[in-house]
This record gives sequence, C-alpha cells and structure tokens, in this order.
Amino acid sequence: MTRDTDNPPKRGAPHDELARQLRRPLERLRRHTGASLAFAGRVVPDAASGDGHAVELSYFDGDVVGPLRGVQLDYGHGLGGRVLTRRRATAVHDYVQSPLITHTYDAIIRAGQLYSMVAAPIIVGRKHIGVLYAARRSRHDQLDATLDVVTDEARAVEQQLTVAEVLGAIRTDDEERELTAWRSRVQASYTELRTLAADIDDASVRARMLEIAAQLAGEAPAEELPVRLTAREQDVLSLLGAGLTNPAIAARLGIGLHTVKGHVKSLLVKLDANSRFEAVVNARRIRLLP
Repeated sequence: MTRDTDNPPKRGAPHDELARQLRRPLERLRRHTGASLAFAGRVVPDAASGDGHAVELSYFDGDVVGPLRGVQLDYGHGLGGRVLTRRRATAVHDYVQSPLITHTYDAIIRAGQLYSMVAAPIIVGRKHIGVLYAARRSRHDQLDATLDVVTDEARAVEQQLTVAEVLGAIRTDDEERELTAWRSRVQASYTELRTLAADIDDASVRARMLEIAAQLAGEAPAEELPVRLTAREQDVLSLLGAGLTNPAIAARLGIGLHTVKGHVKSLLVKLDANSRFEAVVNARRIRLLP
C-alpha cells in the first residue's frame, strides 16, 4: 500500500501544513467510505502555461495504480477542476461516462482502474488550497453518504489550516508538535468535560464541570458574550472544534445525523460563518472554544 503522506515534503516547503493535515483525513476516508483509494491534490502554479494554477495529485492512501501520482489537473477540467471552479463537492457514479465533467483525464482514470469518485474542494477564505477525493474501483450508486463524509473531511482540513494560519504556524517541527499536542489536550479536556457533564444528575456538580470547561476556553462571562448558544449547540461546537465529522458528532452525542446538521446550520447563523471552520475560528475569537 502506498501512502505518500507518510513521506511529507521537507520542512520549509509551502505545503508542509497541508501534508500534515491530510494524513489522518485520508486514512479516515478509506475506513469510513470503503473507498479503494483516498487521495488529494494541492493547488500549484501551472507549470505548462506559466500563469494560472493547476491541481497536483500529491497525497494518497491506498493502492496507487497507473500514473496518478504527480499528475497536474487544469482548472475546470476533470472532477477536481470542476469542484474547484464551482466551489462545491461533486460525485460521479461512472467517471468516464459522466456528463458532468470534461474527459481530459479519462486515460489516466482508466489506467488507475478508478470508476466511481467523489471530490470536495479545500478552500480557506477565498484561496483555493486543494481537492480531496474518495474513489472506488467499481460502480457504486449510493454515493450520498460518501459525499457527506468527503465534504466533512474537507471542511475539517480547512478549519485546521485556518487555525494554523491564525496562530502563525511557521515554527520548528519540535515547537509545532509541542504546541499541537498542548492544544489537543486542552481541546480534548474541554470536550470531555462537557460530554461528562451531560450525564451528571447533581446540578451543582454539573454546573461546576461546565464552569471548569469554560475556564479552559477562556470563556467570557455570560453577560459579555455576543453570541448565546444552547447547551446542545455548545456540545456540537466543542466537537467541531475537535475536528469531528457530522457522523462522528452524532455517534458521540447519541443523536441523529440530521439533528447534528440542524445544530451546525444554527451555529453558522449565530456565529456569522459561511463554513464549519469559520464558525470554529469565530467561536475561538469570542472565547467560546479553547
């Protein structure tokens, strides 16, 4: 099995952070969707034209067949080019027969023995960063669940990239690992406290646990908060901040997937955000999350 994310580029390259953020999402995509191959492309300058940009297929999890590795895709062409120009995820049940895309890269897809495919753009702010894919080597007509998972993972990558950018992630590898580990411990403790508090019958103990969680987040007093969330919205937000996908949040909280999506939509409105990652960044800015 080939995993290019096991060998990220040397420190200092501009896509270091993307390589770090993609390793686990690609592993999860294969595990949760049953895909034959999960892979991602990063946006690079177009080597052929010298101007504009292309998507270079750079990161893989699964068996890579044929010349996929290193292929550069033009904007607007193929599935990756389509999702970037349209800025939304797309699924095709039969790549080489799909009327939704141009077929510039059919020969490469055939050589890779790929059939059904889902792709989602990775966009931070207004900047195109890359494309995330899950592909099967057989036809698969029920792609809605895969589309949701790929979209959620792309949003989670966007969120982590945004946080890294906000915090100024140009550090040594040791500093980055130490800060990431510390931030993960704080976020995990915060999420665990809120999750445990929901199961505590004693009101005073539950209130104290939530108070400690608020202290971890550096949360402002309630009367000073510009945004008021319900307890369940705060629970969902804490799990979004931990990078969980919608299905994972539903399983963790013991609620339905549609209920989770409803809470996420409400959070986007209340936090004046256009995406999950922006909601988390805004929540951290006003001290609703650590």
